[in-house]
Amino acid sequence: MTFDSGKVNEDRDYRYKRSEYAARGISEYWIVNPQTNKVSLLTLIEGLYEEMMFEGSAAIASNTFPQLRLTAQQVLTAGESTH
Repeated sequence: MTFDSGKVNEDRDYRYKRSEYAARGISEYWIVNPQTNKVSLLTLIEGLYEEMMFEGSAAIASNTFPQLRLTAQQVLTAGESTH
């Protein structure tokens, strides 16, 4: 039997945290996944999270931070050297 840490992390981020965060009333959270080059934005609506996926030059639309103007690519490459 092999241990797949990627699967464990994926389950934690995409499954278990949803119920934990919903129980705490966290209105929005993001999952930044550099392996897939996608940003998931999860918004709590009537006790359940609705997920929107962003990639590339798609502008992220946050209800919590409506003035924030970022693309998925900007989030995924934040902190990388531009030299």
